[in-house]
Amino acid sequence: MEQNDQTDSHKPVLAAVRIGYLLSQYPAISHTFFLQEVLGLRARGVPIETASINRPDRPSAEMPAVEAAEARRTHYIKDGRKGRTLRKLLGVLFTRPDVVMRGLLAVATLDGLSLGERGFWLFYLAEALLVGRWMKLRRLQHLHVHFGGPVASVGLLTSLAWKVPYSLTIHGPEELLNVESHHLSTKVAHAKFVFCISDFCRSQLYALVPPSEWDKFTVIRLGVDPLVLTPGARPNSFSMRDDTLRLVCTGRMVPAKGHLVLLQAVQLLREKGISLKVTMIGGGPELDSLQRFVVSNQLADSVNFTKALSHPETLAQLRRADLFALASFAEGIPVALMEAMSLGLPCISTNIAGIPELIRTGVDGILVPPANAAALASALESLILDSGLRRSLGASARQRIINQYNLPLNQELLAHTFRLKTGSHDHTGETGHEA
Repeated sequence: MEQNDQTDSHKPVLAAVRIGYLLSQYPAISHTFFLQEVLGLRARGVPIETASINRPDRPSAEMPAVEAAEARRTHYIKDGRKGRTLRKLLGVLFTRPDVVMRGLLAVATLDGLSLGERGFWLFYLAEALLVGRWMKLRRLQHLHVHFGGPVASVGLLTSLAWKVPYSLTIHGPEELLNVESHHLSTKVAHAKFVFCISDFCRSQLYALVPPSEWDKFTVIRLGVDPLVLTPGARPNSFSMRDDTLRLVCTGRMVPAKGHLVLLQAVQLLREKGISLKVTMIGGGPELDSLQRFVVSNQLADSVNFTKALSHPETLAQLRRADLFALASFAEGIPVALMEAMSLGLPCISTNIAGIPELIRTGVDGILVPPANAAALASALESLILDSGLRRSLGASARQRIINQYNLPLNQELLAHTFRLKTGSHDHTGETGHEA
């Protein structure tokens, strides 16, 4: 039993609501914050079980032990066993025709879906029937979904078909840039509550619903653990020296990350006689074209691509770095920036979306306009040539994480808010009925 963080003996004690977390892919090397959130909430007494639409992005043998353990206890909707999946769907069809009919009615009547989309959403419905079946078997009373894309489509249909409440965490940028194609207003309208990772994110969602529904949005910031991510010993990092500083950039090699602009900035510095060693961490569809740019512009001696690394390997690279840069065109608030800041690295990024909430330019780092290689090169030059500026920005960046993006503190807030938001739910629905 939980008392909703209250010590007043006259206040009612609320039973802990069992929550199902639905993710698109879990565990995943690019979304370690999912793992930290799930483990942190469980440690704080929030009963959570995980389901993933897709299998993990790596075999268990290639995962750290904690991720492999999570993979073993996670329920996979697409588990690769088509015959077994079909039998489960037939079981729902014959034992819960009411659920199937509600799901079909939802697909047929949801606002904004084209005829072609309604046909495709039948596949989402099939997954939703399996998610709801899992929830009933595990006696889960509430469904929570991260991101507002296809996985939220499955979550919405699960809620409508099985009559279970669901909620969202919205990150951006994809769903915020394509609210109509993701039907985000419909998903938000049906959600019991919505967590936003930034004030910017919340402001974009305010535009989708009438003011009478604004109280369903709560800003819960992500974070990192500053007691774990402590600045390493970089004996020469903040002193004037003749050898070249090391810059690390980590993120998927996709257009929105702005990696090409960063390389263009490095090229501009090279033309001014300013050298910089750059390590680009991440894989993705733009990797080959970025590598070709480096070769064609004679930057191979300055830029190294590592492809995707495990989280511990990425942190090891950051601990050896002097600078961190992320030239994104579209973001939520990148955890990669938070990690670098917690390690005391002076950071350069772009003044878009929620990033200015994390980095106060000139105080915790330097922000430049997106898609502006000249401005980025100028900011890099100022840090390369000024060891005192690097030192002050790095120290302030770490303090910013401690004060505002401190993962243990933010997880306490998340756990408390989950209890408040789910504890008032009237459990008179279909919870506990096995499919």
